[in-house]
Amino acid sequence: MAEISASTVMKLRKISGQGMMDCKKALQEADGDMDKAMEILRKKGLATLSKRSDRQTSEGIVVSKLSEDGRVASLSTLCCETDFVANSEDFTSTAETLAHSALTCVENDGPENILKTTIDGKKFEDYLTEIVSKTGEKIQVGNYAKYRLDGPGLISTYIHFNKKVGAMVQIATSDETVAATEQMKQMAADVAMHITATNPLALDKEGIDPETIEREKAIYVEQVKNKPANIIDKIVEGKMKKFYAENCLLDQQFVKDDSKTVSELVSQAGKQAGGEAKIIRFVRFGVG
Repeated sequence: MAEISASTVMKLRKISGQGMMDCKKALQEADGDMDKAMEILRKKGLATLSKRSDRQTSEGIVVSKLSEDGRVASLSTLCCETDFVANSEDFTSTAETLAHSALTCVENDGPENILKTTIDGKKFEDYLTEIVSKTGEKIQVGNYAKYRLDGPGLISTYIHFNKKVGAMVQIATSDETVAATEQMKQMAADVAMHITATNPLALDKEGIDPETIEREKAIYVEQVKNKPANIIDKIVEGKMKKFYAENCLLDQQFVKDDSKTVSELVSQAGKQAGGEAKIIRFVRFGVG
């Protein structure tokens, strides 16, 4: 067995981020070969991930990234087992790499596609394996979404200060001049923050699952079943209207000014910017 110097161990530790003993053992097993030792450490991470495949990853953070031209954005979550790991510098760094990977991968092609994305000559699955090896926890990509503008408009993201919840919204405008105004940028940021805070079910009532609507109606009918038959339908209709107002983004009262709905907020911002604007889609992710 080759003699492993302390300086060689330190070099591997600096490259891999692993503990001294793990690095020394890997170098001994690799007979001093640095590349082989790194491969051994990566396999150790994969083995850890395999052993913990049934563990819950209920902690983590939400990250987002916007392309330089502002026309592509991603929102994703990196999940782990404990809040302690979620708050670590290594985990945060890996999550930022995930945000970049999600921005460059093929849209909505599943988390597996992100794992194969190459960043600085290295696949994201290798970054993931390394953090698993460092922490000993099961760590995996949770939700992710990628939006790309196909016309005039803008995309905005918002991450809550605790990094546990975030949102992304895409807004179409009548032209690029409107999209570039400060009014539109502020409005888009406000809507993303609003989505994070209120967690709407859909953009409008057409986007709500029919099963959800029928379930809500059934609940309301049960609540008023002792009322006169001739007013039950009106009562249920009123309750459903309130349900839509509380759960459909466009109908919700804006959290920063409840005198207007989100739909009114967007419309007003478009007019102030000299054109028109409307929300196309949104997504909200949370962990923990």
